[in-house]
Amino acid sequence: MKESDLYPPIKAHLTRAGWAVKGEVGAADVVARRDDDILVVELKLGFSLALFHQGIDRLALTDLVYLAVPAGGKAKALKANVKLARRLGLGVLTVRARDGFVEVLAEPGPYAPRKSRKKQARLIRAFERLDGDPNAGGATRHGLVTGYRQDALKCARFLAVHGPSKGSVVKDWTEVPQATRIMADDHYGWFKRVSKGIYALTDAGQAGIADWGDV
Repeated sequence: MKESDLYPPIKAHLTRAGWAVKGEVGAADVVARRDDDILVVELKLGFSLALFHQGIDRLALTDLVYLAVPAGGKAKALKANVKLARRLGLGVLTVRARDGFVEVLAEPGPYAPRKSRKKQARLIRAFERLDGDPNAGGATRHGLVTGYRQDALKCARFLAVHGPSKGSVVKDWTEVPQATRIMADDHYGWFKRVSKGIYALTDAGQAGIADWGDV
């Protein structure tokens, strides 16, 4: 599609809704008028920072501003761009190439996102699990340190000192409630089960302690 291919379907869509539509008026790609209301549409072949900037600029003219792009592309990216447009108070239209079908994915206007208690609780758990501030607002020399990594290091250091140990003992001494599960899952290759409920440190675990000694 060419950018100009978006205009006829958009004009037809707005005309059916009772708008008088004209293209390339001033700095705007599409301007529509209905009584005292003004509506603006910016046309592009894909989402970009420049398109969002244009949309924000048009909000100085009217609250009714849409961004219009061809339909299709990656669903995840489209969803993220529609979400951003809503946050900015912009509407979103898509135009299907094969038949010119116009779909309204978002209406312009104020938008207040709903808070996710589940995501908030997950963030608080991650915050509480971290000992200290190992990431200092960014990546360490290893990459980001997680609470899980810190707990695994506590288990590894205990085994390095005490040798093969029962999961419940590691749990009590390290104060890591998930100690047995961490050693059993062995995501880093640091642990091995030597008998039922008994875990030992591997060579990789020894190397891990040395490599992550500053955490």
